[in-house]
Amino acid sequence: MGILAGIGVLLPFPFYYLLWTYPQSWVNLCGKGRDPSKVMALVSHFIKLIQFVSLFSVSSFSWPPPLYFWPVFAFGQFLNFRVYQLLGESGTYYGVRFGKNIPWVREFPFGFIKDPQYVGSIMSLVACLSWIPFQYILLWSLGYLFMIHIESTEDVTTRAKPLS
Repeated sequence: MGILAGIGVLLPFPFYYLLWTYPQSWVNLCGKGRDPSKVMALVSHFIKLIQFVSLFSVSSFSWPPPLYFWPVFAFGQFLNFRVYQLLGESGTYYGVRFGKNIPWVREFPFGFIKDPQYVGSIMSLVACLSWIPFQYILLWSLGYLFMIHIESTEDVTTRAKPLS
């Protein structure tokens, strides 16, 4: 079960890597009249469900959680919510790579925290250390660090052209 859980935890990262690296292929696959960011969001939610099922399969829950859980988890989720609130679905799901114009945002947490969506996700995972074995949280966090590295550079010439 451990190997399958590890595979489930890592499942979304090759998908995100391919979308970031080859956005035109995704736009072509989605076809005319379909929003590639919306389709990416739907696929991402399905993959995220598999990720959570993988984690739950190796977790052991107890109540109450340790005191550090609430502030760390709450702040992590606040960062994720705030990123989505400021950027919307297109900004969160690689809209800029799919040829969309996403407004530049300077409000908190942008400008204060580098890659706040990933920092928030890692914080939420770390908050669950009392329930989830460390190696799975480390594996998932390494996936986020990999994506931070991949997304830190962008070749503007590789952005997708919208289908007309």
